[in-house]
Parts: sequence; structure tokens; C-alpha cells
Amino acid sequence: MTTIDTPEQILCLRRDDLPVKWLGQRTVEKMTEMKFYAALANTPYYWVPRDKAEADTQYKQLIPYVILQTESSGLTACYQRNGTEKRLHDLWSVGIGGHINSEDCIGKNDILPDIVKNGMIRELEEELPGLSREAEPALIGIINEEETNVGNVHLGLVYSLAIDAVHHLKPDDELSRFTFIPTGKVLDLNLEIWSNLAMYLILQNKIHTQGGDYKPAKKNCVQKKFQAPVV
Repeated sequence: MTTIDTPEQILCLRRDDLPVKWLGQRTVEKMTEMKFYAALANTPYYWVPRDKAEADTQYKQLIPYVILQTESSGLTACYQRNGTEKRLHDLWSVGIGGHINSEDCIGKNDILPDIVKNGMIRELEEELPGLSREAEPALIGIINEEETNVGNVHLGLVYSLAIDAVHHLKPDDELSRFTFIPTGKVLDLNLEIWSNLAMYLILQNKIHTQGGDYKPAKKNCVQKKFQAPVV
């Protein structure tokens, strides 16, 4: 008996269906979950084979990007990329998450917010076994970049998740050199573009930045209205 592998199907939206202001060269847009899904009311979503989704710029893959921080001591989780996305290897990241696939559509009546949440929780459980489910990640905004082949086909949904303790976490091998560092030092790392953009959202929202002022490096200075710079 021959087994035929079914290609992974990835959740996508059509680029033309998205608000133009979300698709700037480097976009940082502060946003609540209610506002995000209201903007996508009646917008269809598609399940696209991953090979096609990674190459076809008429689609944007929705990627939950969870930033893990300590609630009281002003630390942010960081790791070096070592996963399936080889184009990001060796860069540091603050975002935990990944693609949403058709397996995340659990019920036949699942709507887009349910599917995104299912995918986000699945990714967290895979990459950080032992992470408490007591707290819910909160959407704080979206990020986008159009400078790289990776950015051209992805749209980041940035979530913040606060935890009380870090010693019980057992990161997956894909989260290489996983560690917590003072939030004010994050931009000193060689970050992927999305992590630079996501940290501007943290600054805008003033989330868990205790333990010192959060000061971007000079080369990443925040411009007026928190417009993310091109560096």
C-alpha cells in the first residue's frame, strides 16, 4: 500500500483583502483583538499548500507572534532561530509561534478568531512544554515588513503573555539558547526584523518594562508616531 502525504495547508488571507495601511514597508500598528477582527469582518480566508503560500505574494499567512515576559522583573524571553525557517537562522527573536494549519480548524463551525487561537496555543504547547495555561496571550497589535522574501508572505499578530516564573519552562530545540534578558537590552541583540518591530509595540504599550528604562539603540531610534525605521 502506497501512502501519499497530504501537503500542509496554511491559513492565508488575500493581500488585496487587507487594509492598505497594514502593508507598509515596515508597519507597526497598535491594535486590540476586537479591532483586528472587526477590520476583517466578512473577509474570506484560504487554506493554501505551504509551498505555494511561501512563494505567492498575493497571499499573507497569519502568524501569531507571542512575546513572553515576566510580570514583575522586566525580563523578556529571547532565543536564536533554529527551526524550519532557514532564512531566519542565527538571528535572535522574541516571538514564539508559527503557521496556522488546517488541523487548527477543530470544529466545522470554527470562525477565524477560533482558528487563530487554536494555532497559537498549539504552537506554544509544542515549543514551550510546561508553560502554564492560566494566563491568556493578549493581542497588542500587528507587524509587517515587505523587505524580505519571508516578510512578503507573512503578517504578524503580536501577543503579549506575562508569566510569574521562568524556571519550569522547557523550551523545544527550535528555541536555541532560550533565555530571559532585561527588556531594555533586547535591541542590543542581532534581531530579526519582526522582533525589532514587535519591541516597538511593547514600547508603545509600556508592557512589563520595569527594571530600567526601555531605550532603543541609536540605530533603531523611534521616529514620530512610533513609525518603525528602516535600518
